[in-house]
Amino acid sequence: MNRLDSPGALASLRQRIIEQRKHDKPCISICGGTGCLALGAGKLGELFIAELAAQGLSDSIDIRHTGCHGFCEKGTVVVIHPSDVCYLQVQPTDVPEVVAAVKSGNIVERLLFTDPATGEKIAKQSDIPFYRYQYRLVLGDNQRIDPKNIEDYLAVGGYKALSKVVSGMTPDQVLSEVEQAQLRGRGGAGFPAGKKWFTTKNAPGEPKYVIVNCDEGDPGAFMDRSVMEGNPHCVLEGLMIGAYAIGSHEGYVYVRAEYPLAVTNLFRAIAQAEEYGLLGKNILGSGFDFTVKVHQGAGAFVSGESSALMTAIEGRVGEPRPKYIRTAVRGLWNKPSNLNNVETWANVPQIINRGAEWFKSIGTSGSSGTKIFALVGKVNNTGLVEVPMGTTLKDIVFKIGGGVRDGKKLKAVQTGGPSGGCIPVEYMDTPVDFDELDKLGSMVGSGGMIVLDEETCMVDLAKYFLTFLADESCGKCLPCREGLKQMIDIVTRITRGEAEMEELDTLEELAETLKDACLCALGQTAANPLLTTLRYFRPEYETHIRDKKCPAGICPDLVTFYIDADKCKACSLCIRTCASSAIVGSKQMVHVIEQSKCIKCGACVDICPPKFGAILKVPGRNAPEGTPKEPIKVRHKVK
Repeated sequence: MNRLDSPGALASLRQRIIEQRKHDKPCISICGGTGCLALGAGKLGELFIAELAAQGLSDSIDIRHTGCHGFCEKGTVVVIHPSDVCYLQVQPTDVPEVVAAVKSGNIVERLLFTDPATGEKIAKQSDIPFYRYQYRLVLGDNQRIDPKNIEDYLAVGGYKALSKVVSGMTPDQVLSEVEQAQLRGRGGAGFPAGKKWFTTKNAPGEPKYVIVNCDEGDPGAFMDRSVMEGNPHCVLEGLMIGAYAIGSHEGYVYVRAEYPLAVTNLFRAIAQAEEYGLLGKNILGSGFDFTVKVHQGAGAFVSGESSALMTAIEGRVGEPRPKYIRTAVRGLWNKPSNLNNVETWANVPQIINRGAEWFKSIGTSGSSGTKIFALVGKVNNTGLVEVPMGTTLKDIVFKIGGGVRDGKKLKAVQTGGPSGGCIPVEYMDTPVDFDELDKLGSMVGSGGMIVLDEETCMVDLAKYFLTFLADESCGKCLPCREGLKQMIDIVTRITRGEAEMEELDTLEELAETLKDACLCALGQTAANPLLTTLRYFRPEYETHIRDKKCPAGICPDLVTFYIDADKCKACSLCIRTCASSAIVGSKQMVHVIEQSKCIKCGACVDICPPKFGAILKVPGRNAPEGTPKEPIKVRHKVK
């Protein structure tokens, strides 16, 4: 491939690629995100190729291995283009039937999505509720692009925005367009991207750096990973446009090494862009030079913080530093450095191609565009969801997510990862954007969204996030290092029924101290999950302390397992399963649990046949009155 030396050469190449592709030719698009690969998507692709060859269809039906399609709950996802027929949970044994259906124009109905409300099969992907209510600006191209093939990206308009910028816009015009679009950073606090770009551009010192943050450490979050895996060229294009606007000629992509597919696809994309003349010297004959280096991080949550990330790129331990001077002014090697996350950069080409006013027409007045969320937890349809800013939590959980699993009640939604907070069910009509979630004590953050049902203990949840953050703290500043330990100690004693009511005030004081005194955002926001659970679920804390009960039945020290004498059939399954030999009984004798030996693992509940349902769990430290303490004769025989 000869290097493209002008915007015209790029346009000609794009036209040739499009003309060579027959748009009515069937294409089997196989989700190749990490989730589906774990389910066997790689093997599935090989089987499709072999089956097409066996049936002599290799020239008449295309195969495309793509990035994540988003509907992770139903992987492996296979979509047939251009008919848009979507098959879910496709197995190797389904391959011959799918190929035969594509060949004949028929549909394999058993692999279609079934509407749980009506029982009807839905053939087209765009009609499936999970997709119908989304607006997939960033993720949409994932299923049309093989991330290993730059021509796929060019065919959907890739690098058109870069060409437009370097051939017809001044850096200030580019900056102005991004600023007018009101693009806010998708990585955490939602800082205006245009403002940050201007700061770096106008800061004294050369060279200036632009950086992609692909260190995504939130539990349950995988948005940036999926974009980088599925469409790395759109991230690179956004980065190049930013570099041109800021006056940078050198960029870095910080990607955690635990994302091997993202790393592989990123390196390949960089090499292809260099080969085509879209990276390097004199890009498209414009005189603009830009190179990109990749830094693989070791997977520390704190390294996602901007100053810590830059310190890690410099080859030192990834620890934050005081930001008396912002990294936009003095960052990497003390030079002006603009850092944005993957999703932020990926939005930039669309803003340049379609204009600031178009981008502002999506979302809310204070939060333009769309946002990708990793919808996980106790929700039916887990996966990646991209919606316009301002979509309500209720619509995300119920219209897209399909509601709470097993018919249970929704209790809360945790947004923003460890730095975010828990929003109770009564606020589900809240439009999701940066400002509205902030009012509730939570945040958009990088986009983690965990659905919590009625069986979630909010005290236990707060302990989980505090423990995670304490483990991930670099320990550099005292408030974070010691404050988190003290908070975990108190919350742990609450879950054991050992705390006093006054300690809730101590928890709040510690939380406020962390917010005011910690060095970086990890510590400053670490108390958010705790504070929001205290704010909205304080009675639950008080019940743990005062009544020594865990209302949700989660905290082992504050629940009791017992056997209902009227339901026990003396089948002995629980006796054989109990690891601590806490269950006693014999043939024709109702079993009982010796509470002093019970370790509250719940294995007995799982093994007790559902038709019996004899083993129960109740809040508190005592079984109901009348529960036998010694084996008695069974009242009903096994049928």
